[in-house]
Amino acid sequence: MSASELHEFGGVPAVAARAWRLASPLQCASTAAVGGGIGVRDWVLNAQVPGDYRRRDVGAHVAEVATALGLSGTGVGMLTAARVAAAVAAEEGGVEVEATVGLERPVWAAAPDDAMAWVEPAAPGTVNIVVFLPVCHTDAALANLLCTATEAKVQALLGAGLAGTGTASDAVTVLCPPSGGSGAEPFGGPRSEFGSRAARAVYAALCSGMATR
Repeated sequence: MSASELHEFGGVPAVAARAWRLASPLQCASTAAVGGGIGVRDWVLNAQVPGDYRRRDVGAHVAEVATALGLSGTGVGMLTAARVAAAVAAEEGGVEVEATVGLERPVWAAAPDDAMAWVEPAAPGTVNIVVFLPVCHTDAALANLLCTATEAKVQALLGAGLAGTGTASDAVTVLCPPSGGSGAEPFGGPRSEFGSRAARAVYAALCSGMATR
């Protein structure tokens, strides 16, 4: 996995950020609001914002941070109010994970609307998870891995006794080498070879992050 760089800002409208400058473009699946979806990406950014963050032009904000860091090409931008300097990492069988763990505003995913009224649509806090896989996967497998990583996150939260499945703005980004032909892994569920490794690495990272909050 490309090592993340930690940056702290003065005049840029972010407090700090972790950035991955990928040595070569990787195939990506992401739930991030900026650069999410499935496709080839050149960089990944996890930017820390203040706890009272209220900007709605998040695409423009991520572009400002990316420009300040000299990131070029197409990337994924995630935001969190968690301290990116306190990001936690875990590795399992070649699968590498880094996560920021912000759980100040946990919610239940299936809570009724009236129970969610106090939550801003993009409320800060935010668990952001980045997963690097050592081998190429199909787009379907990458999409499945987003679910697998989320399931592992919820397992960690419930195991810690947290009353919620996450925050309202959590994001997951999964990356792998681009497919060079017919050899891509077709599965990404929790019992697939690399899905199971990703799940254990995400679980370990979340447990570590909650223990040090």
